[in-house]
This record gives sequence, C-alpha cells and structure tokens, in this order.
Amino acid sequence: MDHRYDSSDTHRNKCAACYRQFNKKEHLVEHMRTSYHSVHEPMCGVCKKHTRSFESLREHLIGPLPKPDCERIFKEGVLYRMAKLGIQDNLRIDNSRGRVVALACKMVGGGIDGSLDLCARVCLIDEHENILFHSYVSPNLPVTNYRYETTGIRPEHLRDAMPLKQVSRKIQDYLCNGEPVWQIRSRTGRARILVGHGLDHDLKCLDMEYPAILIRDTANYPPLMKTSKLSNSLKHLTKTYLGYEIQTGVQDPYDDCVATMKLYMRMKSQAHKREDYPLATDPQNRNNFATWKQSELERMTPETMLEISRSDYYCWCLSS
Repeated sequence: MDHRYDSSDTHRNKCAACYRQFNKKEHLVEHMRTSYHSVHEPMCGVCKKHTRSFESLREHLIGPLPKPDCERIFKEGVLYRMAKLGIQDNLRIDNSRGRVVALACKMVGGGIDGSLDLCARVCLIDEHENILFHSYVSPNLPVTNYRYETTGIRPEHLRDAMPLKQVSRKIQDYLCNGEPVWQIRSRTGRARILVGHGLDHDLKCLDMEYPAILIRDTANYPPLMKTSKLSNSLKHLTKTYLGYEIQTGVQDPYDDCVATMKLYMRMKSQAHKREDYPLATDPQNRNNFATWKQSELERMTPETMLEISRSDYYCWCLSS
C-alpha cells in the first residue's frame, strides 16, 4: 500500500476561514466543530483569512513575521491610512433611541492595607458623550488610601458626597428605564445597553446587578482581547484602536466612558453579513453541526462548512 503524503488531499482539507490544513477530512470537521469560525471574526482585507482577534490580525499584517503579500498591499492601501487594522470608520450612531450609555468608576482603597476597591467617583454618559450623571461617592467602608496620584480624590471630596446606595439606585433606575431588572430578558425592550471596561468589577463595587444580555464590556469582547484570550487594558485599547492616550496622570472617569463608547460604536459599525442566531454555545445549536451526520459533513466543501458555522460570542454589530 502506498502511504506517500498527498499534498492535494491536504489542500482539499484546508479550513476556509483560518487556512489551517489537515491530512484527513475528519480532522477538518472536528476543527470546524470547535473553532466557531463565522462572518463576525476579524478578517484580513487582502487574503480574507479569519482571525480570532484584532491583535491576531495585526500580527498577520504588521507583526514581527507578517504575511509578506498582505503586509505590502495593506501598507499601500487606504485601510492603512484610515484604521491600521481595517476597522471601518463609518460609525453608525442611532440618534433616535438613546439606548446606549457608558459607565466608569474610579476607586479608592479600603481595608487595613488599602487594597480593597471602593467606588468613590462615577460617571455615566450617552452615545453622544454627554454627561448623564457624574458624582463623587461616599463608600460604605472607611477609606484608608485615597490613591491621590491617579484618582485626584481628597477627603474633602467625599465628605458630603452622595451615599453609595443612592448613587446605585439612580444609575440602575436610569439603566432599567422603567423595566424591573429581574424582568429584563430581551435586547429589544426599554432597558438601556450598558458599555464599559471591566463592568463586572464596577457593578460589584456599586453593589448593582444588571443582565448580561445588555452589557457590552470592552475587557472581555473577544475581538478586542489578546491572542491568549486575556483582557487588554483600556489604556492600550484606546491608544491602539482610537489613536490617543488616556490615563496618563490623574484619571477622570469621563475619559474612560468616552473611550469605551467610541470602542463600542466602532465595533458595532462593522459591516458583517447577517446570519441566524442563537450562539454556537447554545446546547441546542452546537455550531449548527449537531444536526448533521459525520458522513454528511465530510462530504461538504470547506466553504459549505464555514457557511453553517456560527460564532460563540454575540457580535456587537447585531445591536445595530
């Protein structure tokens, strides 16, 4: 029996999204089951290769070892001058609904060693960067470290500040917009979309809850994360994707709100092909492969398998 390697077989077993090649079709099928490739992944505008994040795309285009043809065409083209990663600049802002708000907090220290985060300043803005609410906050626990070098907060700022419980109630009432928080089950109700960076931590410090279905967090949005699936700092994201510096001295939560709102609007403006959902992580929709037999999948072309594959995260373009 001839066991010589057949390069044409491997070429036929090439993933239509990330271009990985496999010796057997069954290996390609398994790759597609677990990769969650979709039209929502960042994609090279030159060779159309899909990547898991914009950091991966940057490495493909202008990293230490870029793909030469893509790097050359990319640097010569309009995309390089506009966005440095092929991110569209035609931001679509829905002026009629006003459903999106950004939240940011600044923390002082509590506890014996001052390492416990206590919310001492909070800001809420709308999608036009107008301030909706901006206040110092009186924490429930004593402050042992004001972290003045970064917060600019002194004891006198908190002496007559609004109590934490009152601040949280005001913010939650505005976010829910007349809907009881425990009844919010849809992206299409009256409740507002909440944008921020590290919102789990901010909401915890505000002693608030808000449904995940309406949270847009730049710290854990897959296209904005590192290739290792760790979070990038807001300072890094702002410099890399918006082109300016924040958090260089005393930090203002308004600046953080503006940065996260801009990032959200930019990610939301991506012109992706619309596809049916729910997510691939839904057990009833296991990447749309569960309804197909293995033999049927192995007869499909790589392009057909990509068509039935679904993302494992909610793309913000679907909020438009």
